[in-house]
Amino acid sequence: MTFSAAIFDMDGLLIDSERTIMNTWIDIAGTHGVALSVADYLQIVGRSFAEGQTILARIIGDADTFDSVRTRVRERLAAPEPHPKFPLKPGAHALLSALAQAGIPCAVASSSARDVIRARLDAVGALPFFHAIAGGDEVTRGKPDPAVYRLAAERLGVAAHACVAFEDSDFGAQAAAGAGAAVVTVPDLKAPTPEIVALSLHVLASLDDALALMPAWFGLHNVPHR
Repeated sequence: MTFSAAIFDMDGLLIDSERTIMNTWIDIAGTHGVALSVADYLQIVGRSFAEGQTILARIIGDADTFDSVRTRVRERLAAPEPHPKFPLKPGAHALLSALAQAGIPCAVASSSARDVIRARLDAVGALPFFHAIAGGDEVTRGKPDPAVYRLAAERLGVAAHACVAFEDSDFGAQAAAGAGAAVVTVPDLKAPTPEIVALSLHVLASLDDALALMPAWFGLHNVPHR
């Protein structure tokens, strides 16, 4: 089967943000006497922002401490820097450029809020590649529920089963598969479970590896030049 559109997760897939955000939470929690571990943080990867905040609040425990940590995390992440805080991941620009040259419409389906998606993609010059955006604040249930992928496909005007979905997290892959999309998993912070490997069309080490597969996915004779 060939496909007619592509839908991308953002954090940890298109942009290298998950690790920076995780390390910021762990560092600032530590200054408040809270030993937040990598394993603790990985519980929220791929979930909606609201669900993630609820989990972190439960782990941190004291409400005032959580509020203080969250405020300082936001301040640090919002602090201006000379270069983009969340750069594009390897292969992202080349893949998006090739899809654009081939006329394949692309969307984002992210757990982040719509305005956050636009700001982060704009900061790295990737926003013009996307015909549609669906954010976690626009659906009532976050990943692994398929709602955000269904919304992205609807905004593209394409059936979800005609889309290739690129994801880095287990919850995201489950959401994309639940919507009916073909899932390409590109792990970021953690390796996919055997269940995610089984439901994935491909598991790739990097988005760079997707270029060679484009002709088969989208019925192209060759990959457009970057």
